[in-house]
Amino acid sequence: MAATTPPDLAASAARNDMPTARQRRQAIIATTIGNGLEWFDFTVYTAFAVIISKQFFPTGNAVTSLLLTVGVYGAAFVMRPVGAVVFGIYADRVGRKPALSLSVLMMAFGTALIGVAPTYQTGGLIGPSMLVFARLLQGFSAGGEMGSASAFLLEFAPAGRKAFYSSWIQSSIAMNIVLGGVIGSFATIVLSHDQLYSWGWRIPFLLGVAIGPIGFYIRRHVDESPVSAHLGEQAKARSPFLEVWRTYPLQVAASFALVALWTTCTYVYMHYLPTYVVTVLHRPQKFAFLSVVVGGSIFMALAPVIGAISDRVGYRRFLVWSSAVIFVTAYPMFSAVTAYPTLPTLMLFSIVAGIFSACYTGPLLAALSEMFPPQVLATGIAVSYNLAVTVFGGFAAFFITLLISLTHSSLSPAFYMMLAAAMSFVGSLAVKR
Repeated sequence: MAATTPPDLAASAARNDMPTARQRRQAIIATTIGNGLEWFDFTVYTAFAVIISKQFFPTGNAVTSLLLTVGVYGAAFVMRPVGAVVFGIYADRVGRKPALSLSVLMMAFGTALIGVAPTYQTGGLIGPSMLVFARLLQGFSAGGEMGSASAFLLEFAPAGRKAFYSSWIQSSIAMNIVLGGVIGSFATIVLSHDQLYSWGWRIPFLLGVAIGPIGFYIRRHVDESPVSAHLGEQAKARSPFLEVWRTYPLQVAASFALVALWTTCTYVYMHYLPTYVVTVLHRPQKFAFLSVVVGGSIFMALAPVIGAISDRVGYRRFLVWSSAVIFVTAYPMFSAVTAYPTLPTLMLFSIVAGIFSACYTGPLLAALSEMFPPQVLATGIAVSYNLAVTVFGGFAAFFITLLISLTHSSLSPAFYMMLAAAMSFVGSLAVKR
């Protein structure tokens, strides 16, 4: 099922445009900074979801307010497939670098809007409206980020090291999850309850804005990927989006299944966890942030290690076994943390979640890159990734919160994880040995 690079194209690109070690380092930095901004903002939004719900949606019912907040969070994901198509085509037709430069600026602008939006009490419906618009804008830009960033970095990777290079994208996700958790922890420790609810929650969003101009500058001055530059001299796909669906429908389906568990691990284990700790386990906010920091740190450190190992032993082996292990352990993990919601139990939960997430996601982007040829690589990854993220990630918090409210079962996240793990196990069988 895997799609390979045409021999003449790959050989020509390798012969004429072999990137230097310095260019490869610059590619990693340029990719991870912009990708990190996306995940930093998503992390702080979910980390402060309880506070945001009371500031923008004061319905008088805590569950309803929280559902509205995570619903707005999920609404951003409706725009991700649109962004995936627009940016994917742009990256495949014009170049990876221009697409990456534009997406990071749009993400920064959306982050700034959240940081300055008036609350419902001070601005009425203007505040929630700004929040919704900002999230939709971020969803659109984030939709184009992953496909362009993945294609860009994978095309800089030397032969036999695709998983190691692409795993830095995973590591950057975890790094900014940690950064969001650290800033959130610092805010809860330094600020009083009233200060945190009044203005303190805005600080992480305003800090995140600074990443935008830095990321834009770095991306504007990095070299275009050698494969993309070479494609400029040859015939490109006239319509990458249509070609992906006409020629590679099975690859899109397999990629969708593979990404299901990736996004569920990230959004349940890392992003939804703070809300779960506070609203379901009734633990302090600082417990929630510490859990994110610990799990994210493990994820960040292990992802490149797993990527390097999988380059040697094969992507398929890691994907098959890790998805199976996550399926088997999801229920016991959530059972333990709900039965014993102590800080040590939460830390152990986060450590195990970080390890499992790194094992599954470390080789994933490299495996996806073998599904599509260079002419449609950015579009192929963007479409399959964002469809899966929209379905399994965007509304994960909403559906889990709703399920817990309806069933009164605190184990609802476990069943959500198991569904995604089962799908990804099947998808991983499509990866070539």
